[in-house]
Amino acid sequence: MIQSFRPAVRWLLISLSLLAVFVAGCKKKPPAAAAPSYTPPPTAVKPTASLSADRTSVNQGEAVKLSWTTTDATNVSISPEVGAVTPQGSTTVNPTESTSYTLTASSAGGNTDSTVRITVNAPAAPPARAEGMDELFTKEVHDAFFDLDKADIRPDARQALQQTATFLKAYPNAHVTVEGYCDDRGSTEYNLALGQRRANAVKEYLISLGIPATNLSTTSWGKEKQFCTEQTESCWQQNRRGHFTLNKP
Repeated sequence: MIQSFRPAVRWLLISLSLLAVFVAGCKKKPPAAAAPSYTPPPTAVKPTASLSADRTSVNQGEAVKLSWTTTDATNVSISPEVGAVTPQGSTTVNPTESTSYTLTASSAGGNTDSTVRITVNAPAAPPARAEGMDELFTKEVHDAFFDLDKADIRPDARQALQQTATFLKAYPNAHVTVEGYCDDRGSTEYNLALGQRRANAVKEYLISLGIPATNLSTTSWGKEKQFCTEQTESCWQQNRRGHFTLNKP
């Protein structure tokens, strides 16, 4: 009986061993799965821009060649007038006045500007012939007229003086004397003072228009040297004026 019991015990022991191995295997933790790798999106890059000109000072009517380069730009333009352009290139412009051209390069990373200024030189006024300067002066220079007992610059006088200033700017070497005049009513002393106020008012207005003070001098004739001698309002008006004379070198 003991011999028949031993195989059963052996089988039981083997079964227990297998069960122990199986239980131990079930308790093992599965290996952790590897975390998926993450690649961040590329950082947006701010573009670069460079604009240049073959010359920055020209005379009216002359052309200028603009050249430019950019990097990392999705949109490129030049203002004014040119508009959208390629990332690199060149073009010709004909500015009629001094102009600043701006190259703008754009992308998701931002905008970058580059500017070049072209100076356009205005044509110089043709020199007046010495024998024709007096005739030109008489034609282009206009007197300023005043109200009775006044030294204020009237609207019509402003227009006349603006035309006079245009001539004096075109001929910056011209030096003039502003003469103040009055009609013949009132005392000599009063009219001399009033004539001086009128001459000074004309001078100050021309200075405000950009005429150098060193090109202007003043004097008063009061009621002397009348332009018109009739005793009428239209005649008196002709005598109330700021008159110009050209100083000879």
